[in-house]
Amino acid sequence: MKKYSITYILLVVTNLFCISFYAQKTQIQPSKSTPKVEKTTIAVDTLKKGKEIELESNDKTIDTLIVEKGKFKLHKKNAHASYYANKFNGRRTASGKKFSNNGMTCAHKKLPLGTKLKVTNEVNKKSVYVEVTDRGPYVKGRELDLSRRAFMEIAHNKGSGSVNVTIEILQK
Repeated sequence: MKKYSITYILLVVTNLFCISFYAQKTQIQPSKSTPKVEKTTIAVDTLKKGKEIELESNDKTIDTLIVEKGKFKLHKKNAHASYYANKFNGRRTASGKKFSNNGMTCAHKKLPLGTKLKVTNEVNKKSVYVEVTDRGPYVKGRELDLSRRAFMEIAHNKGSGSVNVTIEILQK
């Protein structure tokens, strides 16, 4: 009986030693061939006006829009806005840019492409700055199709598919 218990203990200790040795060997070490990433400072973040943020130069997930000085002119109050479906991700927009649901863009039927808008939720007064890059929406009664990220930033109910907003146009 003692013979089996000592063998079992030795086996467990050996396994633990091997596991800890393997874990130390497989830790990610910085390689000498990894390029250094330069930091870039963006002047204005879309969501927090006036706050500076730092981005890594190869980071493609954060989209910011530098808001120029100017006044916003009221375009429409109580407009009905929704967001793009995921199936449009990666497709070309009317402006020629690739659409990304992580961007801060929108679609409008008549406003010129490249127009910068301030879209404010009328219920909770949250707002985002977006750029018109596409045509649409093609649903009767809707004024804007926002990217998913822009919509979720202003939505009071994350499960809803539409929200009433105030649209203001940046005047230069």
